[in-house]
Amino acid sequence: MQMTNKVQEYGNTVDGVEIFKGEKIPVYNKYTNELIGEVYKADQGVVNDAVSNAVNTFTKVKLPPVDRSEILLQTAKLLEENREELVRTLVQEVGRAINDCNTEVDRAINTFTISAEEAKRISGHGVPIEGQKGNENRFSFTVRTPVGVVGAITPFNMPLNLSAHKIGPAIAAGNTVVLKPSEIAPITVLKLVKIMKEAGLPDGYLNVVNGFGSETGQYLIEDERINKFTFTGSARVGKLIKNTTGIKKVSLELGNNSPTIVHKDAAEIKNIAKLAAQRGFITANGQACIAVQRLYVHKEIYDEFLSEFIQSAKSLKVGNPADPQTDIGVMISEKEVARVDNWVREAIKNGAKLECGGKREGTAYYPTVLTNVNQDMKVVCEEVFGPVVSVIPYESIDAVLQEVNNSDYGLQAGIFTTNLNFAMRAVRELEFGGIIINDVSTFRTDAMPYGGIKNSGLGKEGPKYTIEEMTNEKVIVMNL
Repeated sequence: MQMTNKVQEYGNTVDGVEIFKGEKIPVYNKYTNELIGEVYKADQGVVNDAVSNAVNTFTKVKLPPVDRSEILLQTAKLLEENREELVRTLVQEVGRAINDCNTEVDRAINTFTISAEEAKRISGHGVPIEGQKGNENRFSFTVRTPVGVVGAITPFNMPLNLSAHKIGPAIAAGNTVVLKPSEIAPITVLKLVKIMKEAGLPDGYLNVVNGFGSETGQYLIEDERINKFTFTGSARVGKLIKNTTGIKKVSLELGNNSPTIVHKDAAEIKNIAKLAAQRGFITANGQACIAVQRLYVHKEIYDEFLSEFIQSAKSLKVGNPADPQTDIGVMISEKEVARVDNWVREAIKNGAKLECGGKREGTAYYPTVLTNVNQDMKVVCEEVFGPVVSVIPYESIDAVLQEVNNSDYGLQAGIFTTNLNFAMRAVRELEFGGIIINDVSTFRTDAMPYGGIKNSGLGKEGPKYTIEEMTNEKVIVMNL
């Protein structure tokens, strides 16, 4: 008799116990389409139990800052020890190249390490009210206290590190968490939950509910007992969460159609073109909200830059994400690769020129460079979220700043120039949460305040800044 390997099942987690009941959601290898796991979907009862337990744990089980720090630091160490398994799982369930997935594990380790450090640095500040007449005998200061229960919803594209950016600061601040990972790629996150339990996190501090955003996610955001919501995903869902949660604290990390300006005085055009190709196509296979999407290049260097950029794009290897030689793996689903291809075809029909790419192989999409585009094309005005970059010439500084700002999004923008005046003018005038000078829009270090304006969301990530948003500041006044 031929033996078959049993597919691994993953339950919802409430108070440290995995619950295996209800409907199951299949999780597939995005390259081979092989079934790699099944997760149990949380119904409204499971979500209710998870939130109830988180409330109860927050009330009854107190972790001092030093203990939170040690648990988070131990989590970082265990992530390193389990690197091979985590990378393998990321490659399978997300379809990103193995080198890119290794980088994500590095970043998650860094995020938990920074969170561990910040857990010991949470503080308020003195308020000098005694300097006001009539308050000479009063002494005032502030303290920061945890908000309570944090509801976290994370995406598929970088499931490990983007979950770390929510869980790490929440635990560092003393909160409990109810997490809903993406139903498309939940397994890496569920392994992280087990690693945190092994690291010493008390049961109930991190509960997990699996399922679809329209069901499980909706149950979560409608629960009045959750004190703070943090979400990474689309602007459409972000608006729904904001409208549903009312005056509760909310952090929304949404989309972008990331621009980078390459001015005529930029140094090392060839290196800039190579970097832009790497960060536009390789990073999460272009499925990252700060991946280069719009490249504005001064007309005096446009032809030279475009030639180098196309050459860099063509040199990237597309294929099996488990192969260390692969630069670009596959997109998350057939639906998404079809959407990206349709946007490219629509742009070409309306006058865009296909310089390279525009090719599908299953769920792989080859690095695609478009020119002769305009602002009305989806590949320019919306978020492509795929390996497609439009290269656009410009003549004047006034024109390019205006064109870059002509977007509903405002997460990050990059600019290459040796002109300090132009760089500082860009800092003042570009309507983005982050301006990256002499690097592309994709640059992010996990310690920096990261977040956008306009339809790119609200609030900041980066452990120090997330902790500020996951705590309440109280003012204390003493009449002496």
